[in-house]
Amino acid sequence: MINFECDYTQGTLPEILSALCETNMQQTLTYGEDEYSAEARELIRKFFGCPQASVHFMTGGTQANRLAISWLLRPHQGVIAAETGHISVHETGAIEAAGHKVLTLPSADGKITARQVADTCDACFNDVNREHIVCPGMVYISQPTENGTLYSKAELTALSEVCRQKGVKLYMDGARLSYALASPYCDLTAEDCAGLCDVICMGGTKAGALFGEALVFTDPRDAADIRCYIKQSGALLAKGRLLGLQFAVLMRDGLYIRAAKGAVTEALRIRKALEDKGIGMYYDSYTNQQFPVMPDEWLEKLSRDYLTSFWFKADETHSVVRFCTSWATESEQTDRLLKDIAAL
Repeated sequence: MINFECDYTQGTLPEILSALCETNMQQTLTYGEDEYSAEARELIRKFFGCPQASVHFMTGGTQANRLAISWLLRPHQGVIAAETGHISVHETGAIEAAGHKVLTLPSADGKITARQVADTCDACFNDVNREHIVCPGMVYISQPTENGTLYSKAELTALSEVCRQKGVKLYMDGARLSYALASPYCDLTAEDCAGLCDVICMGGTKAGALFGEALVFTDPRDAADIRCYIKQSGALLAKGRLLGLQFAVLMRDGLYIRAAKGAVTEALRIRKALEDKGIGMYYDSYTNQQFPVMPDEWLEKLSRDYLTSFWFKADETHSVVRFCTSWATESEQTDRLLKDIAAL
């Protein structure tokens, strides 16, 4: 059985595993004050072209999202997100549990627009009963989106400009940022992201790390004393070197993007094979996630040898599923799938 269900079914990149083994018996400072974490922070700053950035390591994505959002919002504020956004549909109310409402906006492809954000902010800020409603203090997006789609530089620039005009923070969830930046269809660079966003969650878990995400505050003033809040939230890892070392390895010699490129290549091969069979894509994704609208009888045949993620029923005889590749996907696995798709 070959698994195309998600991009975190396997352990970690060999380079990271080797580094963890090689440094296992070294004694270092704790709580992320070690030399490897310092190296990782500096490499991440260089990657984003943001030398002043304040970088903090988390163990997982939900932890990072909840911590960053609740840190930057006032108690009475909410966060704008697409109705399909990860914090809205896949985090079990983690943001609401922290005391902040997720203000969802309709979206056909997982993206929200500057116009939507401006209208939502204006409707709240100009309301004569403003003290009775939850007003936005942040906009949440993910790159790529939950549906694999990509924000363009023009779209992100427009969002950034509106957020700054309205005085709200722009937060980018980059759990799969490596796959976005590795896509030949992405016109955003890491430097663009840092220049346009207030906070970026740089994903490691889905990018080949054993675990871990990095919160990057582009203005260090937004992260003043945040380590106290990280500790209070139970998120300050005692053996912080385990996070720092993994990100140091990912950032050395371009491994972060290099490992993702193969996944995007394999996903686009799968997309082409499906389209050659007349199968359309529900979302126009050019990352490591593909969402074909498949006849159920074909899915039943493929399910004997391949795992995919069920998304929803398109009609009585068709379903939308997700084929997801990863840093660990081998071309031979894709070859086998393509052969079976051609035989349907």
